[in-house]
Amino acid sequence: MHLENEIKKIVESCGAKLYDIETLTERGKTIYRVTITAPKGVDLEQCATISNLISPLLDVHPPIEGEYHLEVSSPGIERKLKKPNHFQNSTGEQVRIQTVDGESIQGTLVHADESKIQVDTEAGKRTIGYDEIAGAKTYFEW
Repeated sequence: MHLENEIKKIVESCGAKLYDIETLTERGKTIYRVTITAPKGVDLEQCATISNLISPLLDVHPPIEGEYHLEVSSPGIERKLKKPNHFQNSTGEQVRIQTVDGESIQGTLVHADESKIQVDTEAGKRTIGYDEIAGAKTYFEW
């Protein structure tokens, strides 16, 4: 059994999409964070429902050794983009890209596939390979 695939099935059965899974430490506690998205946004009730469905699975198939806390949440308006599907799901949004050579690129994400993205900047369209990206996130202008 591949745990991520099982979690993805549970999330999708609740009308959401699996955005990311990560293990991190915050204030001395280990957190197993499952991030989800939904076409009309994610609410607290949906996070609770999915958490209650995932929890028994993790009891049987622990994702990590030792004590941890399960957290199911939305990535929010401004979120990090790490995987090709993160970029693909963010097409049409404003992004900030930091390249490996230190350049900062800002604009609208107009295309993303398995190897590269295209950003429409004030200076024109830019195609950037994933291997050139040091960091990326969406941003929201208030």
